Amino acid sequence: MSIPLDLARTLAAVVDEGTLDAAARRLHITPSAVSQRLRALEDQLGRVVIVRSKPVRTTPAGDAVVRLARQLALLEHDALTAIGAEGGAVASVPLAVNADSLATWFLPPLARVAARRPVVFDLHRDDQDFTAGLLETGAVMAAVTSRDVPVAGCRVRGLGILRYEAVAAAGFAERWFADGVDAAALSAAPVVDFDRRDDLQSRWLSSQGIPTSEPPRHRVPASQDFATAIELGLGWGLLPGFHFTEGVRTGALVRLGGDPVDVPLFWQQWNLTSPLLDEVAEEVVAEGRRVLRV
Repeated sequence: MSIPLDLARTLAAVVDEGTLDAAARRLHITPSAVSQRLRALEDQLGRVVIVRSKPVRTTPAGDAVVRLARQLALLEHDALTAIGAEGGAVASVPLAVNADSLATWFLPPLARVAARRPVVFDLHRDDQDFTAGLLETGAVMAAVTSRDVPVAGCRVRGLGILRYEAVAAAGFAERWFADGVDAAALSAAPVVDFDRRDDLQSRWLSSQGIPTSEPPRHRVPASQDFATAIELGLGWGLLPGFHFTEGVRTGALVRLGGDPVDVPLFWQQWNLTSPLLDEVAEEVVAEGRRVLRV
């Protein structure tokens, strides 16, 4: 059995675009032709590769085919570059990264690579506990993740530790913690969470012996806006040093005490020989080890 490359690329295009119609426009063929290619791929494999929802979803078999298509595209670009025959083609490298890394240290290493190579980056933002899942499905080639065990077919390198501390605006602290940061105050004071999957504040509350269900919660799902919400006094929350050091220095923010929450970060990438992907990795890992705690 073999997997026809044109069919694998068609599936990857459908996954990227989300619908058969959008993939057809990208591939310059009709939606009917896209559907026929997908049926031919499923007939070839004897397995369903896609769920025709909006947006479409891949099955486990489809994940494997998408991953193959992306790996072959990367290796093809590397080969054409090596022989000087890329003809101005621009490589697309999908990466997954957590919001706080994206907002603070992750973009400069990518900019350095882009200054040297014809490459664009397709960034997928997700919590560091979930980015490894995007590697497993083939959606991305590499990821910043909290997972130190390699995803199948990947290799892993340590980046460093992103340390979070509980902080609040000075005015908020005066209002809610006038008598100290104790159990009663923490049970009543509003909290800012990033989203429903953000457990940093809950982990810190648990370390203080506070039931995590008690405080009212705001949810602000953007890293810079999350920090701004805390600075404006909507609630308290955990921020990395990148976001609060200057505020603490000026007195606009205050630390609430308690133990910091350390989040170890790792770089996982496909375990294949690719000069482009390796160059991205070297820049990202060097930057992470320079700016993060070790």
